[in-house]
Amino acid sequence: MYIIDKLKNKNNSDSYKAKVAKNIYWALIGKIVSMITSLITGILIARYLGPEQYGLMNYVINFVCLFEILSTFGLDNIEIREEAKYSEKKNIIIGTAFLLRLSLSIISICCIITIAILFESNTDTMILISAYSLSVVFTSFNVIRNYFTSIVKNEYVEKTAITRNLISIIIKFFLVFFHAPLLAFVLSFVFDAMITAQGYLLSYKYKVGHIKDWKFDRTIAFYLVKQAFPLMLSGAAATFFLRIDQLMIGNMIDKTAVGYFSTATKFVEILLFFPNIIIQTVSPILVRIKSTNFTEYRQKSQLFMDATFYFCFFMSILLCLISYYVIYLTFGNDYLSAVPILQVLAFKLPFVALNVVSGQIMIIDHKQKYFVLRSIAGCIFCVLGNYLLIPEYGVLAVAFVTIITQIVAGFLVHAFIPSYRYVFKMQINTMVYGWKSMLKLKQLK
Repeated sequence: MYIIDKLKNKNNSDSYKAKVAKNIYWALIGKIVSMITSLITGILIARYLGPEQYGLMNYVINFVCLFEILSTFGLDNIEIREEAKYSEKKNIIIGTAFLLRLSLSIISICCIITIAILFESNTDTMILISAYSLSVVFTSFNVIRNYFTSIVKNEYVEKTAITRNLISIIIKFFLVFFHAPLLAFVLSFVFDAMITAQGYLLSYKYKVGHIKDWKFDRTIAFYLVKQAFPLMLSGAAATFFLRIDQLMIGNMIDKTAVGYFSTATKFVEILLFFPNIIIQTVSPILVRIKSTNFTEYRQKSQLFMDATFYFCFFMSILLCLISYYVIYLTFGNDYLSAVPILQVLAFKLPFVALNVVSGQIMIIDHKQKYFVLRSIAGCIFCVLGNYLLIPEYGVLAVAFVTIITQIVAGFLVHAFIPSYRYVFKMQINTMVYGWKSMLKLKQLK
């Protein structure tokens, strides 16, 4: 926060830099509040529902999220890019993107409910999935979030998210106090999505204009779909291998095991905040260095990868050592079966960092063309690995498969793609010699 305030004061005469600093400030605040409220809400609900029903709830959420990618269709980044380039056409771009997203959301809900009816033998699970699928329609209003992102004004997005999180946690407390059933909690998450959409609408109305000015353009619609389709394929594959494990646990073991796995996963996801902050901070520096000195850029990219990987590796060791106390002091005795899962999943952190850092370097180098191959490789290994190992080794096998999937998708696959082999060599160098770079991160200055 000190650095951000200093940047803001230093660049008072530069409105764009001040705007960027303010954007980063609100992004940090929003992320921190989101992590804290998410953890508190998760602990509250998990302790109240117990491992079986908590696992069922996470199974339902992952089931819907698996198909939600159809409703987004990879449009987010394309919309942001086009609005940043053609701000004078914002009403046409937003209106077209909104109608596309709304139509795709309705199709997604129909697909989710149909598949749930066909493949879910348990009526209660089918009802929960159908109920939660309604949240998808509210994601259509993310077009407003994308617009604020395109004009570097995430302040309104984060204020909406913070308000939603605070209202959400109050609602969850009331549901626990009045001993509400699982369906009420699922519907409360739908209500969260509705609050977010309403917040976006209010922000847009008071800061930009009225949605009645939005217009649909068929030509732009075709253009957006064409541009977004490759990203949709890549996003679908990535979502699939990130979500399918909990669905396979629920179908091949039971929902209680999903509860244990979800509990362990929550702490790993929280820790991923730190490498993401490093990546978001360093990436613009690398872009600037590349434009002036390519040799220095390569050196700093290697240093960036080394330091991020080993920072996360040391965090993994620490989390593994304190796993028992982390679970016991938060989720309680009923979830101690999640301890060995967390001890294994802790070591997912450095390989996710290696995956994301390598991906960011490839984006800077404009070599993201084959990203979908990484996700497809991850999907195939994840499904086959879980299918073969779950019957023999249970839920712990899923934790190991999760780590190996990250290694396959974010490391090994690069050896088979010619344009990615230079990154593969960087990653080998990181894992063998990168520990020497832990104290050199300041050289990225």
